[in-house]
Amino acid sequence: MPTLNKMRTALSGAVSRKTRPWPLDSTDPHLVRLRIAITAFFAMDGFLFAGWVVRIPAIKAQTGAGAGTLGLALLGVSAGAVAFMIVTGRLCRRFGTHPVTVASGAALSLSILLPPLTHSATALGLVLLVFGAAYGSLNVAMNSAAVDLIGALRRPVMSSFHAAFSLGGMLGAGLGGLIAGSLSPTVHLLLLAAIGLLVTAVAGRSLRAQPTPVAAERLPASGGRGEETQSGPRTGGVGRSRRPGRLVLVFGLIALCTAYGEGAMADWGALHLTQDLAAGPGAAAAGYAVFALAMTAGRLSGTAVVQRFGPARALIAGGTTATAGMLLGALAPTVWAACAGFAVAGLGLANIFPIAIARAGETGGPDGVAAASTIGYGGMLLGPPAIGFLAEAFTLPAALTTVALLAAVAVVIAYATRGAHRS
Repeated sequence: MPTLNKMRTALSGAVSRKTRPWPLDSTDPHLVRLRIAITAFFAMDGFLFAGWVVRIPAIKAQTGAGAGTLGLALLGVSAGAVAFMIVTGRLCRRFGTHPVTVASGAALSLSILLPPLTHSATALGLVLLVFGAAYGSLNVAMNSAAVDLIGALRRPVMSSFHAAFSLGGMLGAGLGGLIAGSLSPTVHLLLLAAIGLLVTAVAGRSLRAQPTPVAAERLPASGGRGEETQSGPRTGGVGRSRRPGRLVLVFGLIALCTAYGEGAMADWGALHLTQDLAAGPGAAAAGYAVFALAMTAGRLSGTAVVQRFGPARALIAGGTTATAGMLLGALAPTVWAACAGFAVAGLGLANIFPIAIARAGETGGPDGVAAASTIGYGGMLLGPPAIGFLAEAFTLPAALTTVALLAAVAVVIAYATRGAHRS
């Protein structure tokens, strides 16, 4: 009998390495460690991306690129990210979201070293393909891991993970503003790469030690495809595979309309303050920092907002606020008025993307996250080059007003499909 019990224990451990039905208790130590590790990857992602963003003006000068040429080079980030997002969804189903998150985090940390080594727009575009591939892969993997955890917690905490991304972005932008005048882009991004690899090593060890959580009530009765129960559709689990449906595409479109604004602010916000409003390097970095700070504050309260008002009302209110804020940020005549507009826009955009990605993950699992992320991050990454072309044809302030336009489009879509957010 002892031998039989040992065999059962060993078999149970082997089966649970990839997925495990957790108790629905947010204080479970395994879930707490898992949440901390995933949060660390979100924060690192925002920190590294912001570090790259604040050095774009210096790298632009280093390559001698104009606005249109720089926009074309930035398209490399878009192409690399979009190409790897759907692939990452499949890798998550094959190997699990945790190992893919760790590998993508290491790749992003290393690839950030490449942009400051370039001296032409062509070379910059090529290395940004690599940077974009790592960035896109990490975002799909860690969002999928977060959706799995949310399925076990049964609380809408996706905004808290994206708050960590925004906090990381604020810290990265703040650090960049402080050292932009004293360190070269090469030294600065080398420091960021070292920090990224350290976070990946520490948080990755904790992440890989934890199996993917699956809410016990949502496990299928047999070993086959998960079915809906009284608790709702099954969420999470590396083995889940569901073709993205039209609802996933709707959430992806909402994400695209608002992620366009995040991408535009990241790549063109500092340049707008410098070029059009004569801001110094520190003030220009502060523009993105206040945007990231406002997003962080909005996302920290996102769970309570969604629980209180529901996802549809949160999306509509957020999009309306972002529209007003971005109009002020783009058209304001002074640096600090523009920064105030950026802060309002950040507060409005804060919870739209997390809500859309979380709902896509609930609907389609890793494939749903990958599909909505591809559409959504496509807006974030295709937006900057579009802004560049529009800025060259008109002016940069006029180009930035398209952010407000797409935020308004997201409001219309969210209102028209508000019934889907209650399903």
